Amino acid sequence: MMNFVNDEERIAMIVSINSIIGNLLLSLGKLAAGFIGNSAAMISDGIHSASDVFGTLIVMAGVKFSNKASDSEHQYGHERLECVAAIILAVILTIIALLIGYSGYEKIFVADADDLVIPGQLALWAAVVSIIVKEAMFWYTRNAAKKINSGALMAEAWHHRSDALSSIGSFVGILGARMGYPVLDPIASLVICVMILYAAYEVFKDAMDKMVDYSCDDETTKKLTSLVEKVPGVEHLDMLNTRMFGNRIYVDVEISVKDNLTLLAAHHIAETVHAAIEANFPLVKHCMVHVNPLSEESHDACPMLPPDLRPHNNK
Repeated sequence: MMNFVNDEERIAMIVSINSIIGNLLLSLGKLAAGFIGNSAAMISDGIHSASDVFGTLIVMAGVKFSNKASDSEHQYGHERLECVAAIILAVILTIIALLIGYSGYEKIFVADADDLVIPGQLALWAAVVSIIVKEAMFWYTRNAAKKINSGALMAEAWHHRSDALSSIGSFVGILGARMGYPVLDPIASLVICVMILYAAYEVFKDAMDKMVDYSCDDETTKKLTSLVEKVPGVEHLDMLNTRMFGNRIYVDVEISVKDNLTLLAAHHIAETVHAAIEANFPLVKHCMVHVNPLSEESHDACPMLPPDLRPHNNK
């Protein structure tokens, strides 16, 4: 019996286990159909499905480690480990795509044209089944990823979509080969290569954005701004900065309040802003609120540092 830290981890693990079972069955079926039906495109597609199994294991590890509680050496948590899992998955996708592309290139430009064989009907039907199953797995995994806001699980969903697209390429190539154009089968492998490379790029870009403190989308920023400005006592929103930390959000806010408020009153307003943001945006892990005086004179004042706080020149 697996122990889960939270509901998000439970959902991710259940979806991942189902993905592994589905991909193992599909991979074996595609490879068998490819070898029996003499289809290079279907064999390439089967290899792609097999890579999904390893990718899913990486996603599971990333989700598991990213949900670990903060410790003395990682005081802001481990969320970025999920991004690392997504990057590894993108690298695996790229390697698989290049191998598939090279195989197709060899059959078109290096191998003898007489060696090209016409795929059997079994390979054609295997492609149809794969398209339906992988597209269903894409929507199943995508919905779970959106529900728990998991970048690694979303990467896994796009892995399924790339497999569905690969199967479409296989279907077209196999059908064309059976209609008297056997070169279309390895050409389909090249098309599959390009599709997988694009999926790998999308996964990599999303993970890197979250690794380098990419800001939230405009819609989230507008909602945050509107919420802060509604808080009683906030006279002006001076600054609002956001950054993605794995699949969580960090928010830094500066507000202006009336000059004559007591420290306790100003602190109460800041706490209200803090509580409102975390209550309305569950993905916010940390929120820092800084209070400024409203008047321009006080706001722009730059008091001299006391002697014991000034930087010392040791030269």
